[in-house]
Amino acid sequence: MAAKAFKNFLPLFDRVLVERLAQEMVTKGGIMLPDKSQGKVLQATVVAVGEGSKGKSGEIQPVSVNIGEKVLLPEYGGTKVILDEKEYYLFRDGDILGKYLQ
Repeated sequence: MAAKAFKNFLPLFDRVLVERLAQEMVTKGGIMLPDKSQGKVLQATVVAVGEGSKGKSGEIQPVSVNIGEKVLLPEYGGTKVILDEKEYYLFRDGDILGKYLQ
């Protein structure tokens, strides 16, 4: 699988660029949540992937996620990247905890 760029940014090696899903501001029962009571959003959508990392014998190991997939992120980690005045996060493929099946 070849690396896939997002706008004018291409992740290198086994890096994955994600956009976190929006926080829920209102509960299902209609109660407004203050910012302090909200935790980090751990779900994100993959927007770009690198080509992968080199294995021991020199072959490229592709990343395990594809563009458009929804993934589960660790609570801490990732590097914030600002592209076109919007926040994205860069994670290593191995740091992503799982992906949601559709």
